[in-house]
Amino acid sequence: QVRLVESGGGLVQAGGSLRLSCAASSMFSINVMGWYRQAPGKQRELVAVISSGGSTNYADSVKGRFTISRDSVKNTAYLQMNSLKPEDTAVYYCYGDVTLRGRAWGQGTLVTVSS
Repeated sequence: QVRLVESGGGLVQAGGSLRLSCAASSMFSINVMGWYRQAPGKQRELVAVISSGGSTNYADSVKGRFTISRDSVKNTAYLQMNSLKPEDTAVYYCYGDVTLRGRAWGQGTLVTVSS
């Protein structure tokens, strides 16, 4: 069984910071982890990904502001979000690509950035 639990969302003023966490419990290894986000009325957007080796990739809209990292011992990924903008407001979903089990998803966490 694979389970991803997200935490860290909330309300923040523009220019502020938040850190999202995605704690995974899995009997199998997790390769890529990342976050998508979906704002009301908009398509889901891939925000950031990190491989098991630590390689990262970001959406252009968050480059230089967001940092994804992971702690392999804790099996947890983090998304540090700085210089937040109102357009970052969305539900953020973490995911993990699990060996032999496919993609698992977190429950989603709401990030609201006020102007």
